[in-house]
Amino acid sequence: MEDFLNKLPLLAKDKQEENKKYLAKLNKKPPKKLDAIMQELHDEEFRRTDCLECANCCKTTGPLFTSTDIDRISKTFKMKRDAFIAQYLRIDEDNDYVLQGVPCTFLNENNTCFIYDIRPKACREFPHTDRKNFQKINSITLNNIPVCPAVYNIMETLKAKVPL
Repeated sequence: MEDFLNKLPLLAKDKQEENKKYLAKLNKKPPKKLDAIMQELHDEEFRRTDCLECANCCKTTGPLFTSTDIDRISKTFKMKRDAFIAQYLRIDEDNDYVLQGVPCTFLNENNTCFIYDIRPKACREFPHTDRKNFQKINSITLNNIPVCPAVYNIMETLKAKVPL
């Protein structure tokens, strides 16, 4: 896994234009059963991929924290909302709450999540490859390809299975 993770940014960069064009075409004319195809590809990939072996998303990127996430996590920590924000979060260039830095503060040494049961919505939904209307999240997908080996593999399989 580590070897593939080291190669992933370069592999993703080499495929970036191809993926960008493919996703744009997919958005313009998605196949009728795209959601079902994506669910199948997602499920197949995650039968092979163990996130605990990787955790690259937690090591290299940080999730957005919604107001609901902040309230839920700070309550569990028995902290005031503002104290939680001050200790763990910052506001990014898009005016969203994100972690102060990476790797994720809540990532344990064994790649498990200290707050897994109450993790942010963005973490629960990552890598978004099983999301309804997948064709509408091109920028998210393009950003996740160099981070997540599963997304890279799913995209490669999708392009082979659904040529446009």
